[in-house]
Amino acid sequence: MSLNLSKRENRTVQLDEIDRKLLALLSKNSRRTNNSLAEELGIAASTCLARLNALRDSGVISRFTIEVDPQVLGRELEALIFVKIRPGARHLMANFANEMKTKPGVRQLFFLGGADDFVLHVAVRNSADVRQFVLDNLSANPAVATTQTSLVFEHGQGSGEF
Repeated sequence: MSLNLSKRENRTVQLDEIDRKLLALLSKNSRRTNNSLAEELGIAASTCLARLNALRDSGVISRFTIEVDPQVLGRELEALIFVKIRPGARHLMANFANEMKTKPGVRQLFFLGGADDFVLHVAVRNSADVRQFVLDNLSANPAVATTQTSLVFEHGQGSGEF
């Protein structure tokens, strides 16, 4: 079953060392100028721009984005909420996923294989807010069988290497 959560097709793009380094640099700071990227990679600016365009055109780079710090916005608590969908409600999974992506506080949604069907990564003000989120959006949802909430103490990024 596909929930169409992403637009990925089944294709593989081969990257060379320069492409990998370019992606790592952009993963750390996607606002870098083409000239600074080219200089660090040791290639001409025109070559760097051509590689960047090729990575975009091939779908390797799907978008440039920002990272928001939820704590600065008063969302001090992050949690992972594991969700199991009722066996008789499997046909509602796509609707559930689309609905959850629109809820305030939902930072990420993962469709899983395994014991759970989804993981929601939420950022809220406090434990009362995460409790209310579960009650209002999950416990009251007829498609949901069970939930399990884990608090996030720290969240870090990987190396950005490909």
